[in-house]
Amino acid sequence: MTSRKRAHIAMFSIAAHGHVNPSLEVIRELVARGHRVTYAIPHLFEEKVAEAGAEPVLYTTTLPSPDDDPEAWGTTLIDNIEPFLNDAINALPQLAKAYEGDEPDLVLHDITSYPARVLARRWGVPEISLSPNLVAWEGYEEEVGEPLYRDLKETERGQAYFARFEAWLRENGVDQAPDPFVGRPPCSLVLIPKALQPNADRVDENVHTFVGACQGDRSAQGDWQRPAGAEKVALASLGSSFTKRPAFYRECVKAFGDLPGWHLVLQIGKHVDEGELGEIPSNVEVRRWVPQLAILKEADVFITHAGAGGSQEGLATATPMVAVPQAVDQFGNADMLAALGVARQFPTEEVTAEALRGAVLELVADPEVARRLRVIQEQMATEGGTPRAADLIEAELPRR
Repeated sequence: MTSRKRAHIAMFSIAAHGHVNPSLEVIRELVARGHRVTYAIPHLFEEKVAEAGAEPVLYTTTLPSPDDDPEAWGTTLIDNIEPFLNDAINALPQLAKAYEGDEPDLVLHDITSYPARVLARRWGVPEISLSPNLVAWEGYEEEVGEPLYRDLKETERGQAYFARFEAWLRENGVDQAPDPFVGRPPCSLVLIPKALQPNADRVDENVHTFVGACQGDRSAQGDWQRPAGAEKVALASLGSSFTKRPAFYRECVKAFGDLPGWHLVLQIGKHVDEGELGEIPSNVEVRRWVPQLAILKEADVFITHAGAGGSQEGLATATPMVAVPQAVDQFGNADMLAALGVARQFPTEEVTAEALRGAVLELVADPEVARRLRVIQEQMATEGGTPRAADLIEAELPRR
């Protein structure tokens, strides 16, 4: 008879809220089940992963910090992808040294953590991707990947990037090309509801398992109560990174400032001063950071950048959404929310107080929107969440 004993599980991620937060409840559950979990992470997130019960394994990163101006990420495709390769080359020797003599039984990794995949293969242990957003489907490369990278591969900088990536993989014993190395993991747990996945019917579920939202107890982030007299509540937030949008926030204030019965909670992040917003009406509450899930449990509408975390929290709380995507996967998430019939979508430059107010009032008055949200909420409840994710991870552990 074989049995599993207490295992050493190593998680690898980057210093970004949208990549760390989705994994934390899974880590907490694995620790509660008696496993030792180490978590490779830059210093900025040391306390956050330790609070979940993991042992932080710290490394120095070259990626922009969540505290940096979002312009640090640049404006072009190559600006966005090159930093991850640079950071992988920088981090791999640090992580190899940190784990020397303490190799894990299994590797978990965020989709951005290239060193984790190299090390798992070097150590000969199972590797599982924890994807905080959409995954590739059959035909993804032809429909999305090739058109996206075609022009870049014709440029000198793009060719240098792919050549450097291939050379790094070969040096470390990986015989895959960069695209499948990044986009085609051998095993993947998808930490979003299946409703948010484009072309879900073409996803290989022998590789990817949708476990849905792993939200857990957020009481440590604080509570929030609907103010007395607030008939309707709106939450507006652009997440943690791409928050330098004072003009957008001003339009939000204008949209709700004279709207009878409404209360607006406006999260502005670290890069905008409240003074840039002009006079703040009494029914508008401006904060740098909010306990988002607690507010969404009370909110009637969510104005969001459509990040994966926010999108699924909106769905889990059956909250209609106005999607204003800012970067990367947010555009695809916004498309999916609109296609599901539970959101309206606007480019940032087209957000005006009038358009925003009209979309909000239309959404909250539409019974079909409410019905669709209830159906999705019920579907999400069956996906398993944190316990199922932990079960699937334990199933991949080597038997003793």
